[in-house]
Amino acid sequence: MAVGLPAWVFFGFMLAQALILVVFGVIQAANVSLAGINEIIFNSIVSVIIYAVAIAIVIGLPWLIKKRRTTATELGLQRGPNWLDLLWTPAGAVAYLILTTLLTTIAMYTLTFIDYDQAQDTGFAGISTPLEYGLAFFILVIVAPFAEEVLFRGYLFGKLRKYAPLWVSILVTSLLFAIVHFQWNVGVDVFALSIVLCLLRVVSGSLWPSILLHTLKNGLAYYLLFINPVVLSTLGG
Repeated sequence: MAVGLPAWVFFGFMLAQALILVVFGVIQAANVSLAGINEIIFNSIVSVIIYAVAIAIVIGLPWLIKKRRTTATELGLQRGPNWLDLLWTPAGAVAYLILTTLLTTIAMYTLTFIDYDQAQDTGFAGISTPLEYGLAFFILVIVAPFAEEVLFRGYLFGKLRKYAPLWVSILVTSLLFAIVHFQWNVGVDVFALSIVLCLLRVVSGSLWPSILLHTLKNGLAYYLLFINPVVLSTLGG
């Protein structure tokens, strides 16, 4: 079970994307043109669908086929967010900054083949209108953190803790989270982030601090990438 869980989450995540590709392949085969659709709106719709389908596959199919229900408690969503969750968030942010700096420094000296300056493809390059900025914010800062936390720190980590030691559950969850980003330099950073997110769930007993920290991190990235990219240029030299 401990081996099958990460494989199942990875399979579900990839299957969701493959299904969307098949759907659009069928649409194109039917000579339905998508050329007139705004690319940012299109990417936003596709992102929401992929996350929704991935969650439906990973959590819903075992429940539907084998009656293996995943409870809200297993996901860490047995309650709503509270004020204490807000206090955990800055503490987690500090821990994340320390850990990602440490791991990135180690990686730069040991994994020299990685291009650490490679930009992450968010799917929202070239946004220009208020609607496009709003959609990018909605997907990157709201949808992605919540969906990814439910899948990884909620479902995967919540289930793994039943079958494996805590440190193994954290390591496996974080490795898979790094892998599904499919980019080495991003993988190092999100591996560090995932470790902190897992620990936040453990100490708080809830998924909400992890969701809030993930949202904060993506919100900062959104600001630096789309609102004030000059800051990144300055930091980069």
